[in-house]
Amino acid sequence: MSNDQLSVPQDELVQAWRKVLPERLHGGDRAEVWPDEADPKALRVHIRTAGRQMLEFDFAVRYADSREIDISLTDAERDGQTVDEGQDVMQALIHDYRRHLHECAQALQDVTHA
Repeated sequence: MSNDQLSVPQDELVQAWRKVLPERLHGGDRAEVWPDEADPKALRVHIRTAGRQMLEFDFAVRYADSREIDISLTDAERDGQTVDEGQDVMQALIHDYRRHLHECAQALQDVTHA
């Protein structure tokens, strides 16, 4: 277990993610980031895909320490209806967005690692 704890206030973390995450996504994809009110070391991320697919993904992002994040998919929807995340296309998209979330966390290490 690391002693490297996240010490950035949650509101600053949210603002940093709101600035950097859109730069990591595909053109036209939209992201919303807000604090997880139950956990000061966590964020909630909602991603809407570009185009006609009308796919939306919700992720919980929790800092394990100042550098590492844990990501959980909390919901996947198409046109407002929950979809099966097990489909190959969905798995590929989820994997891709998880990678973008990790890239965002890496880009913010100068903010999160004191």
